[in-house]
Amino acid sequence: MYHRSPYDDHVDASGCREWVDQKSPNGIIPTLRNLFREERSGTWISWREDPEAATPDERDSIDKDGLCFNLRRLPLTQEQISSFYHVTSKESFWPILHSFPGLFSVDNSDWPIFEEVNRSFARAACEEAAPGATIWVHDYNLWLTPGYIREQRPDVRIAFFHHTPFPSNDVFSILPWRDAILDSLLSCDLVGFHIPRYANNFARNAMNLRGVKGAEPIPVDGKFRRVGCALAEPTAVPWLEHEGRKVHLLSSPVGTSPQTLRDIAASAEVRTLAAQISEQHSERKLILSASRVDYTKGNEEMLLAYERLLEQHPDWHGRVELFLACVAAATGMRIYEDIQRSVEEIVGRINGRFGRIDWTPIRLSTLRVPYEELLAWFSEADVCWITPLRDGLNLVAKEYIAVRQGRGGALVLSEFTGVSVELEQALLTNPYSHRSMDAAILAALEMPEQEQRERMAAMASTVDTFTVQHWAEEQLGALRAL
Repeated sequence: MYHRSPYDDHVDASGCREWVDQKSPNGIIPTLRNLFREERSGTWISWREDPEAATPDERDSIDKDGLCFNLRRLPLTQEQISSFYHVTSKESFWPILHSFPGLFSVDNSDWPIFEEVNRSFARAACEEAAPGATIWVHDYNLWLTPGYIREQRPDVRIAFFHHTPFPSNDVFSILPWRDAILDSLLSCDLVGFHIPRYANNFARNAMNLRGVKGAEPIPVDGKFRRVGCALAEPTAVPWLEHEGRKVHLLSSPVGTSPQTLRDIAASAEVRTLAAQISEQHSERKLILSASRVDYTKGNEEMLLAYERLLEQHPDWHGRVELFLACVAAATGMRIYEDIQRSVEEIVGRINGRFGRIDWTPIRLSTLRVPYEELLAWFSEADVCWITPLRDGLNLVAKEYIAVRQGRGGALVLSEFTGVSVELEQALLTNPYSHRSMDAAILAALEMPEQEQRERMAAMASTVDTFTVQHWAEEQLGALRAL
């Protein structure tokens, strides 16, 4: 169960429907699709926009790319999608999940519509599920779905994976609907998170707010950093006991498909783009940062650090360029519009202050960069600068590492990203600290080639081991073992 469909549907002029792949070959959707290579009788449940919303659920059989499964799409009006997803999820839940309580808004939220949409997903799942089936629910916009399923189908096994951070008890408690959310998640057999910190935060919320019993903490898996950075945890709670049932907690970060990324990067089209980028930036260090317009992403803080670099180190003038791919938000939310305006103003100021006729310090793109082009930038970037103020994981860092296999490069990474507890060889920095940010970007630019290669090789080993396929197998394997 995931709000997005496994394929985009395209109807040609003759009225024939064709299922086409998502634009990006990476991410969660291809991985979830691949589950059906072995489970040949499964169903994917998502939504579709329907102006009427009075039509029945749409059912289709998918037979594509060696995959055979059913697709059930629930009709939602634009008003329902806007209320459920863009307002309640993004304006109320998103700031709490990312620990920005000052931006929390309850006034525009419509909790009854959120409940209604989650009930629709649960109804569809209960109708589709065979006796004893496994139902895997994904992400916070379906928070209430497990509880509704458990009420109707005590026979099924329910897993939930949380793709965002899970906040501390004092922040999560701000939500007026906290008890309903926790009770729903506690109806699962397995709840998955990227890293132990998020699992422990959930456990503390459940124990403090709902009085559940927690198991004794155990040492975290060796793939996670245990001390020394903001999100490190030495131990984790493995399970909770709720209403006579154990709710197992499992931390396993989503990975990439590194070989797929390398194959695309090695294609003639991408190599041609990479050669053009290399020629344009010859004799200059190229810094790449890719994110979107969002207050969690730290774009303004990063740009101000870059401005300080040029102020304090004039010897880098003409020798470094920053390409910032910062995709503009399309929701019409004022807060995102204000952030985009601020980013554009800072970029304009920096280019105006330091630019020369033969050198533009920053190149900004607010349009979505085609994925192949982005991989070409990855392949040529000397530094990847990823410093969100808070991020559940961040796959861009892993994509950069995958594409740079066998070469140098430096990764500057916020210690408030989930991936920071996996990639110990990155240059970790505190995006709230000017001194920390300034030191990290300067160290990245001045890092010797041999050190770059050693760090990149170690991080590539992590990325190659803990792939997106490994993540899916670990989560579902743990559920099957219960």
